[in-house]
Amino acid sequence: MIELFIRGVLFGVAIAAPVGPIGLLCIRRTITDGRVAGFISGLGVATADALYSAIAALGLQAISAFLLGISPILRIVGGVAMLWIGITIIVARPQAIVAQPVQTGHGLFGAYLSTLLLTLTHPATILIFTVIFPGLGLGAGASVWDSLALVAGVSFGSALWWAILSGGVSLVRGRVTPPMLRVINLVSGVIIGGFGVAALVVS
Repeated sequence: MIELFIRGVLFGVAIAAPVGPIGLLCIRRTITDGRVAGFISGLGVATADALYSAIAALGLQAISAFLLGISPILRIVGGVAMLWIGITIIVARPQAIVAQPVQTGHGLFGAYLSTLLLTLTHPATILIFTVIFPGLGLGAGASVWDSLALVAGVSFGSALWWAILSGGVSLVRGRVTPPMLRVINLVSGVIIGGFGVAALVVS
């Protein structure tokens, strides 16, 4: 079980580390809203990873097949969401970053929910956990506890990465000026929106 947990941790870090549109969104939120907002956004991704890893590890084939079947619909939903977020970021008016941003429960929940839904509707995430994940060492005779150990490892690894990333980015956020933030908004907004357009085009 410990070995499976470690494999899960490594896998969780590996799938979270590449900076895609959702990772870029978490980085921007860390810069604009602080480390807590960035980390909570990352936890939304980690929750989605945990859900999909649980489906794959516990052998819920019917759910996996269903998710793969509706992946075109999920791609459209995710594409529209990313396009909307990208446009919102581009038109946002930069403000000076304060040292200790005030975070409300409503704002943090919104940050968490948005990244959770974006990750859940990302077809690549579904494919990773339905095709690649079973190759991590769960044999046909694996127990429920073995499966849960692997799922726990993936969840911990993903959350660990977001803690490291948000913590690292927060160290330099105080040096970001409004003009720099404007550039960050434009670049990140275009990239995130571009991913949304790409998702819609290939749907």
